[in-house]
Parts: sequence; C-alpha cells; structure tokens
Amino acid sequence: MESLNRMALELVDEAIDFADELAIETETLDNGATVLDFGVDTPGGYEAGLLLAELQTGGLATVQTESGEVDGVPIPHTTLHTDHPAISLLCSQKAGWEVSVGEFEGLGSGPARALVAEEDEFRRIGYADASDFATLCLESDTLPDEAVADHVADMTNTDPGSVFLPTFRTDSITGSVTLAARAGEMVAFRLAELGYDPLDIMTVHASAPIAPVADGYQAAIARTNDALAYGGKVHVTVDSDFDRFDELPSTAADEYGRPFADIFEAADWDFYDVPTDVFAPAQVTVDVLGGETYSHGRADEALLAESFGL
Repeated sequence: MESLNRMALELVDEAIDFADELAIETETLDNGATVLDFGVDTPGGYEAGLLLAELQTGGLATVQTESGEVDGVPIPHTTLHTDHPAISLLCSQKAGWEVSVGEFEGLGSGPARALVAEEDEFRRIGYADASDFATLCLESDTLPDEAVADHVADMTNTDPGSVFLPTFRTDSITGSVTLAARAGEMVAFRLAELGYDPLDIMTVHASAPIAPVADGYQAAIARTNDALAYGGKVHVTVDSDFDRFDELPSTAADEYGRPFADIFEAADWDFYDVPTDVFAPAQVTVDVLGGETYSHGRADEALLAESFGL
C-alpha cells in the first residue's frame, strides 16, 4: 500500500488549490511549514469538513453527507465507509497525538501519527509509514506556529518545509462535520481494546448526525460526543466471531442516558477521568463473514434533540 502521508498530500494539494471555494485559508510559516485554517479564524464549511475527514484517514475512506432526522427534525449526517479500517481509522484518523508546545494545545490526528508509530495500535497492526511528507490534523482553538511545526518535523523525522498542519476548532462547521465521521473509528478502537484483532475488521460503514455548532469549546465537545453516543450508527464486517460484540455500543456503558455535558462536568472536564466505554456510537451491527449477524445498542433521539437545542 502507498504511504498514508503520500496519499494525504494529494488531498492537501486539493485543499490549497480550492481554498477559496472551501472557505479556508493557507499560510506558509517562516520555516516553510504550511498551516491550513479549516475553521479557526475562517468559517470553514461542510465541504471543508468532508475533505478534512478524508485527510484524517489518509485518503482511505469515502466521506459524504446525507439527509437524516433527529427526533423528527431534518438534521444532516456525515457518513464514512472504508475497506481498510485498521490503517485508515486506527493508524490515521484516531486523535491520538496530544500536541503541547509553548502556549499551543491541540489534539492531533491523521497520517503523521503513522510516521511516529509509537501508540499501541501500530504494534497490534504491525504498521508504520515512511515518507518525506507529514500531515497532522490539529483540533485546537488557535493556529500552530513555527515551534509546533518544528516539533512535528522532529517527531516525524521530516523537514519543516514538508509539514502540513490542517487545523480546526471543535466549535466550527468544519468541526461538527468531521467529528461526526468518527463513529466507525470508535468501534474499531473499542474492538481492539477488547482484544479483537483489528486486522480482522474488513469493512466499516458509519453515520452520525452533524451537531449544530455550539457556543464555545466545552459546549461543542459535549454536543459532538452526544451526536456519536446517542445518534451514531455503525455497520462492520469482520472475519471472525467474538463473544464481546455486545460491549461495542454506548448502551453498554453505565453512563448511557446522561448528556456529555453532565459526564464531563462530573469529571471536572478531565477527559482521563471519563470511562473510555462512553466514547462509542449508539448502535452497532456486526456481520461475521460466513457466520452470524449481531445488532446491539439503540439511539436516544430525545436526548439528542435536547442536546442540539431542538
């Protein structure tokens, strides 16, 4: 398979070429790194959010919007499907890189993670990327500077001039669209954490409602997680059976039924104190090749309607 970062570079070039149409802006820093503002100081939009989600998966997933409803109200959904879930979702899309440089704080996802390849997912899957280019997507309230780009270049063993940093705020149109594309990644991660071989996950198709943009980071992170936990729906095709598929949806968590604003508030907004099993989609169907088909979980559209302010 071609390098994740090489494939992502084609999408980066597309973003640069169509920056005006995507309502984003690009900036070349003094060290040659490129920052792409997908929704920090720019409005961003649906098309920007879809392209960003593709970037986060290294180009190995198809991401679209579709019409949908929440409690009888029209709400668009983001859908994602991939035939390479282990690499695209766990080795790329997962937001597993915490970037803290000076005053900058951000959560990194995307193919640059595979150039470092120090997280457990890479050991389980046996994958690491090699590329002269690095693309790290950052979820942050501020745009990265030269120090952040230098840090990414150092960690990925690349030249700063070959580093690309698409950045977005959680409370942006882009953020709502791209975060709704994470339902499938949640299931792939949960399966791996439960002891299932991620290489036995053959396909993932996922959908979740696009949360209305909230006022501020805390409200946005709560609302976008509600969208996944109470409205996300995922279908996976797997190669082997497993006796813990019932633990995949959010309904398996003791906290199911509580809005994330309350869950985060109870943990004093320290995400490390929040049980990991709450980060899951509402419903999961597992189709075992040549075997059984399992369906677990349920959506809670009334809770979603309240969370969305409908």
